Amino acid sequence: MSARSTTEGGARVIEAGRPPERYARGWHCLGLAEQFKDGEPHEIEAFGTKLVVFQAAESGRLHVLNAFCPHMGGNLAHGTVKGDAVACPFHDWRWGGDGKCAGIPYAHRVPPRARTRAWRTLEENKQLFVWHDPQGAPPPEGVTIPRIEGAFSDEWSDWTWHSLRVDGANCREIVDNVVDMAHFFYVHNSFPTYFKNVFEGHVATQYMNSAPRTDMTAADTVASAGDLRSDASYYGPSYMIDHIWVEQDGATVETVLINCHYPVSPDSFVLMYGAIVKKLPGMTDEMAAAAAAETSQGLATGFEEDVAIWRNKTRIDNPLLCDQDGPVYQLRRWYEQFYVDAEDVRPEMTDRFEFEIDTERAVQVWKAEVEENLARRAAADAATAGEK
Repeated sequence: MSARSTTEGGARVIEAGRPPERYARGWHCLGLAEQFKDGEPHEIEAFGTKLVVFQAAESGRLHVLNAFCPHMGGNLAHGTVKGDAVACPFHDWRWGGDGKCAGIPYAHRVPPRARTRAWRTLEENKQLFVWHDPQGAPPPEGVTIPRIEGAFSDEWSDWTWHSLRVDGANCREIVDNVVDMAHFFYVHNSFPTYFKNVFEGHVATQYMNSAPRTDMTAADTVASAGDLRSDASYYGPSYMIDHIWVEQDGATVETVLINCHYPVSPDSFVLMYGAIVKKLPGMTDEMAAAAAAETSQGLATGFEEDVAIWRNKTRIDNPLLCDQDGPVYQLRRWYEQFYVDAEDVRPEMTDRFEFEIDTERAVQVWKAEVEENLARRAAADAATAGEK
């Protein structure tokens, strides 16, 4: 980029650009698998089109097809499941999970080329994934979704799960958070004391330690409970697993959070998040579910704070960074691997990269701000008490 393109009369000029028209190569989570196992077809708007998800009645497998019937364009998601096929509501053409037309009740034969797109699927961690690749290639060896053992253990709660559609923003906005330490304090009312990133292959990891915000309550932030350690990794472009340990009332509460999304269009996406909590000794299923729900509510508050920022900010391709910002450009270089053809992935997109932020200055400033907030609150309380 030239100096002329980024400055105007000495002032920095934001390069907004346009989001990519193509969608990221990788596994994308569509939600909890169980929600699709009710015998009905389900419509998903994703990747610039509409998909239909259905469970084959006989095999029990979940399948994903293009939603629009190649016959006359009927929406299969508005049809019915008949055996191991989904039937179009327009003319009852039946489509199997492999994409082949499985039958036309009123026809003597099925046209030999009657086929629609069948999407590669994966069930893992009790969630449903589809593989998207603009080049139509299968997942490379080793590119998969890691198994979360707690999701299959009686020692953990069931998943909580929430989703919301975000319009007016490209999904790169949420991925940028991987390296953005400062926003955790200013947006999410957390108090990071350690922050490190590691990128390698198709995985981008954020390691963070956070101290309690004594000027905040549980309603303001999940960081009010106790010291927190987070190991959060994106496995591909859209699925993050975050292992969290919080010291609370003399015990360590272990949680696994999921932060994932799939694109709807170049400037909209569906954000999903959920949590499971490991049961402490003596904790019942109901207590574990309540703990997971509380954690999930904290997640909801956090993501609502993010969404408010995304909906009102501009896309920025040339962010102006300071010495204590995270490696935004390096993260975007890692992220670019999912938007170029496989043969165009360069080593610098996948080579191991590590970056640790020196938090000394930030911690010093944030401690002073917390103390000022507490002093201001104490003065206000004293003034209120004096008026009574």
